Amino acid sequence: MSEKMKFGELDKKLRIYETAHDFCVIPGIYIIARLDGRGFTRLTKKVCKFEAPFDERFRDFLIETTKHLMNCGFKITYGYTESDEISLLFDINENTFSRKLRKLNSVLAGEASAKFTNLVGRIACFDCRISQIPTKQLLVDYFRWRSEDAHRNALNSHCYWILRKDNYSKGEATSKLKGLSTADKNELLFKYGIHFNELPKWQKRGVGIYWKNYVKEGFDPVLKQEKCALRRKLKVDLELPMRDEYDRFILKIIESKKNNRD
Repeated sequence: MSEKMKFGELDKKLRIYETAHDFCVIPGIYIIARLDGRGFTRLTKKVCKFEAPFDERFRDFLIETTKHLMNCGFKITYGYTESDEISLLFDINENTFSRKLRKLNSVLAGEASAKFTNLVGRIACFDCRISQIPTKQLLVDYFRWRSEDAHRNALNSHCYWILRKDNYSKGEATSKLKGLSTADKNELLFKYGIHFNELPKWQKRGVGIYWKNYVKEGFDPVLKQEKCALRRKLKVDLELPMRDEYDRFILKIIESKKNNRD
């Protein structure tokens, strides 16, 4: 490098290697970010020893992480968490970082990792991927997909761990469940006294987090009178609706002018 080369010249010369492959989500396209825990099987089972197949502490850590992501500078209208993953639906008009994919992925993964690490007291890491969704129907389909995944995971997890607790080895439990239909798995749980339909909904359908309006009462010291103001806060929903009703629920959130305002 020449001793006479100035910082501005270096910056112009080398910045291109960072930005040459920048891609942005074009305006009018919906953004969904999905974050997954990296190495969470070891974290939950060996390091922190959370209860299997579901632990309310772990659920609450994911909820708090999701709420943090919805409050860390992005306009996010809906958060959803199940298993060790988080999905975030951005406001259609969100333009932070000019919608650059590398920035969205890196910042969200960093924020989630830092928040969860702080909550659990152990190093925890998330990865992040962005889906670019062109229509409202595909948004509905996306969250229906994740909801059905939660249901499938819950059934499989309860079956697997009921067998493990009955002294089946990892291999024996996996082999016994291989090829079983949904009805067979429900029957298996029933033999152990578990009615799958009666389990908590958050285990089977995940947890939704969304904005709700509320009235905050206050006092105006100038006018010397009570004054009410409209505020928003995050609602944690542990009893999400199912199937077609859930589709309508998601569509209502998408079409809400209060959530999709400029």
